[in-house]
Amino acid sequence: MVQRYFSNQSFSVDGFITLTGEDYKHIVQVMRMSVGDSIIVVAEEEAYMAIITLIESQEVVAQQYGDPLPTNEMPIQVTIVNGLAKGDKHDLIVQKSTEAGVHRIIPFKAARSIVKWDDKKSVKKIERLQKIALQAAEQCHRTVIPTVEEPMTLHQLMEVSKQYDVCLFADEEEAKIAQRPRLQDRLKMLTEGQRIMVVFGPEGGLSREEVETFQQAGFQAIALGPRILRTETAPLVFLSALSYEFE
Repeated sequence: MVQRYFSNQSFSVDGFITLTGEDYKHIVQVMRMSVGDSIIVVAEEEAYMAIITLIESQEVVAQQYGDPLPTNEMPIQVTIVNGLAKGDKHDLIVQKSTEAGVHRIIPFKAARSIVKWDDKKSVKKIERLQKIALQAAEQCHRTVIPTVEEPMTLHQLMEVSKQYDVCLFADEEEAKIAQRPRLQDRLKMLTEGQRIMVVFGPEGGLSREEVETFQQAGFQAIALGPRILRTETAPLVFLSALSYEFE
């Protein structure tokens, strides 16, 4: 498989691009590539095959060839909102959600979140999660790196939710109802090109006050089946169902 790299630069008019920093180290020190080897470079959300034309002490120069490669992005832009969870669960959520096609990830300062992120811890954590998203996007050959946002409060989520076409929240109480609405029926109401926000609670689930706030703001409740899922499992089940429906 040809290695993929994301660049924040654009290809020059004659098709050249320069890779530095971690990309340079990976190409030269890890992959041990040479002039003439092929890579894939993603710039401005388009992926191109490129051939390495020059390797210097701190940079690699490559030249694109051919048309842009087909995109494999989800036809719906999905934002996953997850209550702050214990341990390294967010690492798993970010990595696997990226592989499953998520567009944006927002940690949520939920009422029942056991852990708290102070400002210093939050900055380092987000940097780590963003790097995980980058690595996962390279591995699964995406053209977009999901954005991992700073943790938000309920009030901040309400403001951000106004940017979306459809807002959903997963509620374990819905899973207990015998005649609960099927996730399949909710997904069939969605159309390609829409922006979707889906909220998942932390280990203890969403509080009743949070549920009421979401409902008043027009969020629709979803159930992911009769079983209660872990906070790190629920987003992956939802994204898998969405991928099955649209891809």
